Amino acid sequence: MTAGAARGRANLARMSTPIEGWVAPGFELVRDAFAANFAERGEVGAGVHVIVRGEVVVDLVGGWRDAARTEPWRPDTLVNVYSVGKALLALLALQLVDVGELGLDQPVAELWPEFAEGGKATATVAHALTHRAGVPAIRQRLTDEDLFHWDRMTAALAATEAWFPPGERIAYHTNTFGHLVGEIVRRASGQMPGERLRAVAEPLGADVWFGVPEDEHHRCAEVVWAHDRPATDPATVDGLEGEQLLNALAHFNPPGYSSVGLVNTPAWRSLPLGSTAGHATAAGVARMYAALLEPGRLLSPTLLAHATRPQAVGHCPILGEEVTFGLGFTPTTPRRPLGPNPRSFGHFGSGGALGFADPDAGLAFGYVLNHVIPRWQSSRNRALIDAVYAALAGS
Repeated sequence: MTAGAARGRANLARMSTPIEGWVAPGFELVRDAFAANFAERGEVGAGVHVIVRGEVVVDLVGGWRDAARTEPWRPDTLVNVYSVGKALLALLALQLVDVGELGLDQPVAELWPEFAEGGKATATVAHALTHRAGVPAIRQRLTDEDLFHWDRMTAALAATEAWFPPGERIAYHTNTFGHLVGEIVRRASGQMPGERLRAVAEPLGADVWFGVPEDEHHRCAEVVWAHDRPATDPATVDGLEGEQLLNALAHFNPPGYSSVGLVNTPAWRSLPLGSTAGHATAAGVARMYAALLEPGRLLSPTLLAHATRPQAVGHCPILGEEVTFGLGFTPTTPRRPLGPNPRSFGHFGSGGALGFADPDAGLAFGYVLNHVIPRWQSSRNRALIDAVYAALAGS
């Protein structure tokens, strides 16, 4: 394709892609970056919302909520945000720590006696929040039917022999984080995580969910994978050993965990699994982070500062790289920067969805999308972050 043809195609995409919303004066660069994501970077449908010191400065949605590109993305469109939900689930646990109903050094088995099986008696709440509890995968082979039964999943997790002693190694609990931290929250509070999340989110006007009610499913966008990602039968991994087996089971046990096969079904949308199946709008994510920046509104300043500092650093066999985790949040790092300031914290989701806060800039950021790529950081979220900070620098 010639350069002229490429420019013409990009201009056509800009004209044909519906974009709604507004930006405050000085934030036009963010609108340009958002439009360029559709024209040049493969965006299908998305939203971005930015709040600075309590004021909304960016509120944009655009594109399509379906692969066929027939249904425009609306301000109230919900979409699966994958691991963005991990930080929101961690928040629920941290709130219980704040009021003394949980302790960071408390063994999980004090709340959940069955969890002591398989060498996990020393695993603490802090280990769970920092991906060091030793159970990044369930060993018992499970079916997709099991996934939709909370008690079956938590029983299988409790019975799993630790892959390594708790606290010894970091291993990203890709999917098990949802049942592990979710069950800690349930046992400490008597409420399912989805119920507690709505109790926190509703007063903020934050459209975030662990388990979308059936009468809200009509608002959910279709997830569009960037490549074919079929479900994997756990039986096919029986010949694997060591970290290969660990990785296969972490991502595909049950098989529907990380495939396109379930993510667009009503059952998945109603699943109260904060690690993987949370749904939100961009505004909903940003409002949660904006509230975190208000001293004492969601967490005490002392606990928030502790939770968002690096708590665990090392090589992760699941992600295959050096990682840094706070207590459920990911602090900014050179590998995955959340803007230029050192105290920023948040969480990416598969495909590039992102929520984060920057205390130094007083900034809360939410970005959601439906065209999923198999990684966290992408040219799309990077372009939006860069544009936001360029706008701040020019203001």
